[in-house]
Amino acid sequence: MASLETWIGLRYLRAKKRNGFMSFITVISILGIALGVWALIVVLSVMNGFQKEIRGQLLNVAPHAEIGYYTAENGETWQDLRAMVQGKKGVLATAPYVADQALLANSGEVRGVQIRGVLPEEEKNVVDYGNDMPQGSFDDLKPGEFDIILGEGLAEVLGAEVGGKVTVITPEGNVTPAGVVPRLKQFNVVGVVKTGVYEVDNSLAMIHMQDAQVLYRLGGNVGGLRIKLADPQNAPDFIRNLIPLADQDNIWARDWTFSNRSYFEAVELEKRMMFIILTLIIAVAAFNLVSSLVMAVTEKQADIAILRTLGLSPGGVMKIFMVQGAFAGFMGTLVGVVTGVFTGVNIGHWIAFFERLSGTHLINSQVYFIDYVPSDVNAGDVAVIACISLALAFIATLYPSWRASKTQPAEALRYE
Repeated sequence: MASLETWIGLRYLRAKKRNGFMSFITVISILGIALGVWALIVVLSVMNGFQKEIRGQLLNVAPHAEIGYYTAENGETWQDLRAMVQGKKGVLATAPYVADQALLANSGEVRGVQIRGVLPEEEKNVVDYGNDMPQGSFDDLKPGEFDIILGEGLAEVLGAEVGGKVTVITPEGNVTPAGVVPRLKQFNVVGVVKTGVYEVDNSLAMIHMQDAQVLYRLGGNVGGLRIKLADPQNAPDFIRNLIPLADQDNIWARDWTFSNRSYFEAVELEKRMMFIILTLIIAVAAFNLVSSLVMAVTEKQADIAILRTLGLSPGGVMKIFMVQGAFAGFMGTLVGVVTGVFTGVNIGHWIAFFERLSGTHLINSQVYFIDYVPSDVNAGDVAVIACISLALAFIATLYPSWRASKTQPAEALRYE
């Protein structure tokens, strides 16, 4: 009996002259579901792409994890920190650093930066952007020579070139009879580095760690130890279990999410809100099926009565219209998934082509870190969207199908 009910339900989907409007409403419902599914897949794919690409950019330039001493009162050194993490599962490399604020001045331009003092032979193990520098290399930083490497954007703003000099002004001045005088030191520009991240390229300044210790009067102290991990996504768990309980009052630790947490939390919140809003579009389209099925039930009153008199149970009548609605929901979901995945995979290429054609640029790297539209079609997201769409379409069929099952043959045939 199930095959007969399925055949009748599908048969009712085929329009005749007198029920063409009803089938038109069904087609509109299918297209509405497809449009909602398509929009949801494309939007989530682009947001996933932005999240993935920006996370990748940040992990190329930001330390995966950092540890350091609050106060090194007992002569602790960065070698002691390295000994603590050495051999830990997932640690690929470590490097000490010194970091502090300063002003860079050149050609009448002044910029605030965070100067990072590094050991060149160690630093190249924890960052990748030192492998292909536009000019110079980390090895050009010689201790005692007061050399400096600038980010590409920062060098451009300051008008600094390799072979020239820039003036470094530290926040701690010298106390003289005339008052506090800023401490100034000229550094030799020996290299330019490009990370691909706008904010970093416009604020990065690197010097040798020994020069940084002299500049900031740190003696033998360092700021901390940078750690490169095999799995940066697991950095919070790694940090949580890194410091021995006895040393937690003297050692601080943080991971790459520390300074970028608000951004990624905002992206996650935006994704959830967009998911809810676009799911409502699917819900509206799915519940358009209610009107088309109610119209179908009203028109097929006589047919239902005849089927009932031939022995079809109320449950069988209900299945006929559930099949009709479920098929419409399935077709809308299928069309939406296919077109959504296709669009999600190719949208970056299409937008790039449009930008070349129109001569405009839609994505500003100063705001979004990247200058192109990324996309990452997540199979899990697609499956969830498809299931929600099918579920909403199924729910929309319940009331009209139940109403059809309650049709009384005698009442339906009274005026026929």
